[in-house]
Amino acid sequence: MDAPNTRILPYNAHNTAEAAALIAAGQCVAVPTETVYGLAADATDGAAVAGVYAAKGRPSFNPLIVHVLDVAAAKKLAAFDARAEALAAAFWPGPLTLVLPLKPSSGIASLVTAGLETIAIRVPAHRAMRALLEACGKPLAAPSANASGTISPTRVEHVMASLTDRIPLVIDDGPTRQGIESTIVREVFGMTRILRHGPITGAQVLAALSTGKRKVDRFDTGADAPETVEAPGQLSSHYAPRKPLRIDAPRAAEDEWMIGFGPTPGDDTLSASGNLTEAATRLFDLLHRADASDLPKIAVAPVPDDGIGEAINDRLRRAAHRD
Repeated sequence: MDAPNTRILPYNAHNTAEAAALIAAGQCVAVPTETVYGLAADATDGAAVAGVYAAKGRPSFNPLIVHVLDVAAAKKLAAFDARAEALAAAFWPGPLTLVLPLKPSSGIASLVTAGLETIAIRVPAHRAMRALLEACGKPLAAPSANASGTISPTRVEHVMASLTDRIPLVIDDGPTRQGIESTIVREVFGMTRILRHGPITGAQVLAALSTGKRKVDRFDTGADAPETVEAPGQLSSHYAPRKPLRIDAPRAAEDEWMIGFGPTPGDDTLSASGNLTEAATRLFDLLHRADASDLPKIAVAPVPDDGIGEAINDRLRRAAHRD
């Protein structure tokens, strides 16, 4: 079967309906979320999910995040305890993914969970993804819309750079607001662990769990590279540009494109004022620009490990890792 010619259509009701029709026919389409652009397919259709893996070139042992419209839809797929309910109430819709026990009656294709007994699930806030979920009436598996292991896409042009002619359609609703993937929290058997740092910080998660009489007895910020992949984004090498990347660089070498931060200048800067939220929003966009520059290597200035800076540094470490 010939590869599709990838079309770009602006977000509106008519084009959302067209995207939903493609998904109902077993295909996958790219759509923005508040974090990055996602590659959405029917999470109950194993063949459609296989198409996502094929388009991305993604290892089949790496699970996918399932997006749903609301908490009620999430509870049809996963078992919630009191702490999971507290986190959902605090952060959904929004950039939080919960890893919860999968219900046997969920109907989710086994390829989505990569054979695990848990499911990674999120209620997104972005209007385009929410409209698509409503039009489809199905849970949607939606990893980032890029070739596996490469820099995540925050703009349509990033999607097209790696998935042109691999997918039929991209819905364009401009650059994403957060610019970095969701925080992933595992809440299973009374233990809370952060599996991937993101826009919602560990301190915010802990605060949401510690309200009222609820006691947090087991809380772990998670390992950088676990032996067993429990959720998306945990591979040691991920979000990687084609060029070698050096992090915590005080200055650039002659053959490096420099991404600055705060007082450290560069060819581009994550944030001249040292604003970590701005840096997170600009991170993947600047990595794409650095990868397209005429210099063979990339350097990134030190970024404080405070708040969302922890998520930024997590992405940079994985992007710099070479197997």
